[in-house]
Amino acid sequence: MHAEDDLRAAVAAGVLAAAKGRAPLLESIADVARAIFGARASSIMLFDAASDELVFEAVSGEGEELLGRRLPKDTGIAGWVVGARDPIVVEDVSHDPRFAADIARGTGYIPHGIMAAPLLLDERVLGVLSILDRPKRASSSLMELDVLGLFAHQAAVALELFEAARRAEVALDGSGELASLARLAAVVDGRV
Repeated sequence: MHAEDDLRAAVAAGVLAAAKGRAPLLESIADVARAIFGARASSIMLFDAASDELVFEAVSGEGEELLGRRLPKDTGIAGWVVGARDPIVVEDVSHDPRFAADIARGTGYIPHGIMAAPLLLDERVLGVLSILDRPKRASSSLMELDVLGLFAHQAAVALELFEAARRAEVALDGSGELASLARLAAVVDGRV
């Protein structure tokens, strides 16, 4: 349970960064994920349902030139994670046909190993958290996969909380029905 508490604290720290916007939140999550696993790099790709693509939204370590790049949602190991909705560990990507080597070559950094987990909220896929080139350990990669899954879930919750707060702010600042209802509630609350 201690590891889960540590992950919650790490995500909470990331949520504080969210006050400045979504990009700092995602960068913080990628940085913490990279640190947890001692990895060479990590990234967050979010799913854009309108275009049916994955978009690189945060990168920590190698591959910063990928920020903003869009890929079809079924591309590479991240695409497999989106489709399967399961985390994965690939110790040697050179032997895995799902690995998008052409994309990696374009960055000048070709990872040796990848761990990736979906950012899931209920049954909705928000994106993929990938960890690249973590140090080899004697311990089981299954335990690492569990930790990654816990962290990815906490990251998805943090992202959803941020998005919900942003939607509420837009609704209350606007001139629509919700804004009118909020103003009415404030007036009623002031009279009571």
